[in-house]
Amino acid sequence: MADPRLVKLAKVLVSYSADVKPGNLVRISGSAVAEPLIVELYRQVVLAGAHPMVYMTPDELSEILYKHGNDEQLKYIAPMTWTMVEKIDRSIGIWGSENTKALSNCDPGRMAIKSAAMKPFKDRFFERAAKGQLKWVGTQCPCESSAQDAEMSLSEYEEFVYRAGLLDQDDPAAAWAKVAQRQQRLVDYLNGKKEMRITTPQGTDVRFGLEGRTWINCCGHENFPDGEVFTGPVEDSAEGVVVYSFPAWHNDREVQDIVLRFKAGKVADASATKHEEYLIKMLDQDEGACRLGELALGTNYSITRYTKNTLFDEKIGGTFHTAVGSGYPETGSKNQSGLHWDMVCDLREGGIVMVDGETISENGRFMNLEWPGN
Repeated sequence: MADPRLVKLAKVLVSYSADVKPGNLVRISGSAVAEPLIVELYRQVVLAGAHPMVYMTPDELSEILYKHGNDEQLKYIAPMTWTMVEKIDRSIGIWGSENTKALSNCDPGRMAIKSAAMKPFKDRFFERAAKGQLKWVGTQCPCESSAQDAEMSLSEYEEFVYRAGLLDQDDPAAAWAKVAQRQQRLVDYLNGKKEMRITTPQGTDVRFGLEGRTWINCCGHENFPDGEVFTGPVEDSAEGVVVYSFPAWHNDREVQDIVLRFKAGKVADASATKHEEYLIKMLDQDEGACRLGELALGTNYSITRYTKNTLFDEKIGGTFHTAVGSGYPETGSKNQSGLHWDMVCDLREGGIVMVDGETISENGRFMNLEWPGN
């Protein structure tokens, strides 16, 4: 018998997050470790009168390609992949693997080749999403490897995941609707503003241009769990330094103590105490990789701790994060890259967020009591 919380998650993803309608073509993708959730999603898609298609791939495939594929194979995108991105109406992606560090010893240069080659596919996917032609959502399947990364038992990690998604409540969809209302008040304030400055006692002092950009309310429709508001900063606007609080994960690599210095919107200097070479190679992979595609404020106050999983870490209430690389067209971002890498900075120990000279957040808490976390 399926875990009732897993069934609840599948129902929320299909009915609320992806908003599956009868007749929709729904791609469900994930690794073998996510099979229990994939089965429940398949069931809910069928019950919704839609057409599920499942892509369930072994974890080892990426390692084989990176270690043994030639450059032509790394750059190749199969024709049916292009057909799929043009035809699907919904995409539900499940994250989870047996080994979260399986790609740690793969050549970062080869990873950069693959990342750059996938850019046209990603561009088309997000272009269709921005036009409302497809809806997508990604979520984490609770599994042993992620629990180990978070330094929790599997049962503890399951509780963490379901609580972060408000699945401990009787009606999670209604709970997320309330989150959406609070976050929308914050978005309404931010839209139309010109500049954001963020400082922390740990050394962050950075400015971002916001003029002409749109802030997006993330309330469980693209990531689940969710809890952030984000935009694409003006491409040449970032000035200053960000001292990121947590290790940043990408392609199973943990890059620690990242410091990025920005000048005219571009990373002018990058350092890290672990995997610095990998960081620099990723930033050098194409013209847009060293510029910011995203600026966001974390608003999920049900998530309070770092777990080495960006899906949760970037949502921690009282943090902000930026992503180097590609931006989302719906924000007005023009930055293009094969890279999109989120990095998180904690504001809960003295951080200040100012917008057009007005302080809107101190120590990770918003000043307006009608905004998230209050």
